[in-house]
Amino acid sequence: GLIAKVRTPAVARTLAGLGRRLASRATQKATVITIDRTHRRNALDLTALEELHAAVVAAVDAGARALVLTGAEGHFCAGADLTELEDVSFTERLAEVLQHLAAVPVTTIAAISGSCMGLGMQLAVACDIRVVDSPARFAVPVAKLGLMVDKWTLDRVTRMWGEGAARHMVLTAAVLTDDDAWRLGFAQERGGLDTALELAHRTVALAPLTQAGSKLGMGATPGPDADYAAAFARAWASDDLAEGQRAFGERRSPRFVGR
Repeated sequence: GLIAKVRTPAVARTLAGLGRRLASRATQKATVITIDRTHRRNALDLTALEELHAAVVAAVDAGARALVLTGAEGHFCAGADLTELEDVSFTERLAEVLQHLAAVPVTTIAAISGSCMGLGMQLAVACDIRVVDSPARFAVPVAKLGLMVDKWTLDRVTRMWGEGAARHMVLTAAVLTDDDAWRLGFAQERGGLDTALELAHRTVALAPLTQAGSKLGMGATPGPDADYAAAFARAWASDDLAEGQRAFGERRSPRFVGR
């Protein structure tokens, strides 16, 4: 089973039956999900991918307000376990898992060190924020393997790294470093898991409707978007907005409830 150190019973019950490839623990409404396949530098096979998806679903269902995704023993995720890439069905399921992770209505943080390549890069760009420790190495080595990633991944890599760096990695199989990630804006903070957790704990005190609605807006294609318009209206009509205004006037910290 998944090693679950969580305070929310629902998460503990959900995770208890999963395999020993991930660990999950929750603290102050922030859940840490750790990929633990160290014999493969945390590369994921299909079983581990499904466990990761189940852990994300369970954490959000149990009320987590922030998720931190990391890897055990110094590596984030070295990619897909290539023994699983015999046909396109793995990549099709991977696309569903990644898009679900990107769309969860809470803040997601990738705490990255060591190898972050291929599928690892896809997990990193699916998260909202990246905290990068040294050393770390980043790559999208598809041209070495003769395969391709989906358009969603290319779009996200280009947005998070910038056009030049994305083309550098995808077309020439370049390997970039943690210094490159910081210099090019892929990393928002430097540090390890403790830094990522501190950031997660700061986010859980903020207005959840604003965070969820803003994620919709940043993920939308240019032009009018009905889902974002509805989220915008909810935020402006919310009790949280009134509380934020009161707290500002009273010079105290707001107490947001998500409605």
